[in-house]
Amino acid sequence: MVRLPGRPATRPPRSSGHPRAPHSPSEAEGGTDGGRSGVLRSAVTGRSVAGQVFVLQVVIVLLLVVSAVVAQVLQVRHDSDVEAANRSLAVAETFAHAPGTVAALRSPDPTAVLQPRAEAARKATGVDFIVVMDTDGVRYTHPNPDRIGKKFVGDITPALEGRTVTEHITGTIGPLVQVVVPVKDSAGTVVGLVSAGITTAHVGGAADQQLPLLLAAAAVALVLATGGTALVSRRLLRQTHGLGPHEMTRMYEHHDAVLHAVREGVLIVSGDGLLLLANDEAHRLLNLPADAERRHVQELGLDEETADLLASGRVATDEVHLVKDRLLAINQRPTDLRGGPPGSVTTLRDSTELRALSGRAEVARERLNMLYDAGVGIGTSLDVTRTAEELAELAVPRFSDFATVDLFDAVISGEEPRPGTALRRTAVSGIRGDAPLYPVGERIRWVATSPQARSLTTGQSVVVPELRKEPGWRAQNPERTDRVLDYGIHSLITVPLRAGSLVLGVANFWRAQKPQPFDAEEVALAEELVARAAVSIDNARRYTREHSMAVTLQRSLLPRTLPEQGALDIAYRYLPAQSGVGGDWFDVLPLSGARVALVVGDVVGHGLHAAATMGRLRTAVHNFSSLDLPPDELLGLLDELVGRIDQDENPAGDAAVVTGATCLYAIYDPVSRLCTLARAGHPPPALVRPDGGVEFPEVPAGPPLGLGGLPFETAELELAEGSRLVLYTDGLVEDRERDIDEGLALLSDALRRTPGASPEDTCRAVLERLPARPSDDVALIVARTRVLDSDRVAQWQVPSEPAAVSQVRSSVTRTLSDWGLDELAFTTELILSELVTNAIRYGRGPIGVRLLRDRTLICEVSDSSTTSPHLRYAASTDEGGRGLFLVAQLAERWGTRYNPHGKVIWAEQPLP
Repeated sequence: MVRLPGRPATRPPRSSGHPRAPHSPSEAEGGTDGGRSGVLRSAVTGRSVAGQVFVLQVVIVLLLVVSAVVAQVLQVRHDSDVEAANRSLAVAETFAHAPGTVAALRSPDPTAVLQPRAEAARKATGVDFIVVMDTDGVRYTHPNPDRIGKKFVGDITPALEGRTVTEHITGTIGPLVQVVVPVKDSAGTVVGLVSAGITTAHVGGAADQQLPLLLAAAAVALVLATGGTALVSRRLLRQTHGLGPHEMTRMYEHHDAVLHAVREGVLIVSGDGLLLLANDEAHRLLNLPADAERRHVQELGLDEETADLLASGRVATDEVHLVKDRLLAINQRPTDLRGGPPGSVTTLRDSTELRALSGRAEVARERLNMLYDAGVGIGTSLDVTRTAEELAELAVPRFSDFATVDLFDAVISGEEPRPGTALRRTAVSGIRGDAPLYPVGERIRWVATSPQARSLTTGQSVVVPELRKEPGWRAQNPERTDRVLDYGIHSLITVPLRAGSLVLGVANFWRAQKPQPFDAEEVALAEELVARAAVSIDNARRYTREHSMAVTLQRSLLPRTLPEQGALDIAYRYLPAQSGVGGDWFDVLPLSGARVALVVGDVVGHGLHAAATMGRLRTAVHNFSSLDLPPDELLGLLDELVGRIDQDENPAGDAAVVTGATCLYAIYDPVSRLCTLARAGHPPPALVRPDGGVEFPEVPAGPPLGLGGLPFETAELELAEGSRLVLYTDGLVEDRERDIDEGLALLSDALRRTPGASPEDTCRAVLERLPARPSDDVALIVARTRVLDSDRVAQWQVPSEPAAVSQVRSSVTRTLSDWGLDELAFTTELILSELVTNAIRYGRGPIGVRLLRDRTLICEVSDSSTTSPHLRYAASTDEGGRGLFLVAQLAERWGTRYNPHGKVIWAEQPLP
């Protein structure tokens, strides 16, 4: 037993166990009424120790009860504010990050999409309001619909910078807490804001209701505590009377036993540095000698730092000291703070095992965090290379010092891997950039003995604790592997990238700085990381394959070159969308009479279906344009075609898969300078006058193709020579970031800045204002008008009599002579003779003849009849029926077109 200072070495003799005789009658009569009243009176007056204890305990209990009541009320109110803020934050963040929120903000009518969701979420979560707003603070949603469209009340500036804002304000519904959370797109750009709020009364209103109950409970507790204190004081008073040496000795022994039984070292050091007391645990932890008491702490063989701390007597809290092979947490307090003797009390706690457990727990937590980050950070894009880079970047430096990913070339291009072929280094990441590993883009064919080849063959991970002792790896490239070893890289884990039964490549993790090699637990972690990345890489590979197929189909369906024609100077651009393949298309179609048709359209949606539908519509326009139909009639036929496509592909009538398409069709005549247009749900064209003025002509907006039942209307524009007609799809003027009005304003500004520019320069200037990779396909056509001069046009009115044919032949011969086309005089006379004769015989007047000298020589005969002539082969015994056959043989092309006044039969001959 350790001897306390100031106590005798020998213990007092134990008593016989019999209680000593009472010292006074009052003690002897403690059980009588007079004794009880005396004890109680002594306790209440406080003249005895028990009485003082009674008064002090009553005061303490009273203070504790009052403090508890006040603290409970304050805590409940504080918890109400915290709960309101937490609930508002949780609701706002959940709504901001919910799938579809970003898309709804970029939709044409965000309120129609978001208001029902916000109200449903508000009722489900119990908040008072959920407000979605744009970046200017204009509300899209509100519990009171009359406040939609008004400015949000609150500070949104930090939220626009990407931070969360929490405010405590007093609103119209009382004190409340509101939170503003930014809504970000995939690029991290703030596209909108979400605010949620709740009044503190709704969360913590029960505090006021609970106050009477708390006060009642406090009163009861006070009464019980006071009664208990009185009983304790009475009992203490009775028990302290007649306390003898035996009881005191026994109390001392109990305290001494507890002191030596605790698993915490206790030291008492005097003011001059002498060790006064050390329990058994302190002896064990510090390895103290048996005669340590009464010796100076500097003489106990302790390390200098620990001895100095014990001798100084200064305050210490959980200071960690390495004593021998133990980590000790030391707490030290002086003993003279309240008038006691000088010195200090020190407690020691062995934290060696705790530190080891804490270290292992920290490692496990870091690995779980890494797996979580892999789940959310790998596969953020459907790009094979980027996904491989995300895996390498995640592993460094948290798991390895360097990480590389090698994939089969077929995987990068979207195809299934072909085992036995070379791999390509797709991603490299490291703590330094000068590692002598294979660089990105290097084609690698791993030798059969290398860990990478074994991993590809077996489909299992391979760990190499010491690369210097691995001959199979060193055989790959002795010169490079020696440089890798000299660089300090010493350990490797190679893991196959497996997606089902396919092995896409290998991931390699290299260690250089940490001297220990990779262990089994780290191999398991590497396999988990690679397994998650392999799924994302395979998804990206499949997407790449589908995207390549769709792009190939789309490019094969779009025009590769423009046809030759002389009416318009044309330039065009086609920009594919950032992701997916759209159904935007355009075309330039030469028509009879030197006219040219321009068409631009857009099939709703993306992917193979949109591209295939676009090809069908483009082919249909080619066929319909050969009939020389007016724009409104051609759009009507297209509308019927789209309706039939929907019926064929959707016999059940599911409206969710109805094909949507828009189209604008324009015909320009260089002789009359008239441009006839019609559109079906398509954006209007832009017109740039020769003087630089820009306007958007009023073209009746017909319904999109496929609705059926509604007619299309045409508009007719007279264009001065040198005017620029700009046709485009909605991807040029509308996206998620701006509406169509803003886009049209930007287009107008770009066109206004290019007065007199060529179509090529105009295309370049317009597209410079677009992002590098737009969110939707963009088709753009810029056509500058030309005019067929009057000296290249000749026309006559022909009387409805056979004698007029000879006059027409004479006039045509003179005109061709003036144009220097005498070589074509005979065939032209023959063609016009047949056509005019047919018009006189079968048509109705007035009859007109027109010659056009363009890229070809065009002969036209018009009359007011709508009867179309038909080519037939006359028998050898027939007297007639060979006229159109001769025309077809002599002309390069011929045909019939109809106009509001009748028909025109035309024939073209190539110029010599």
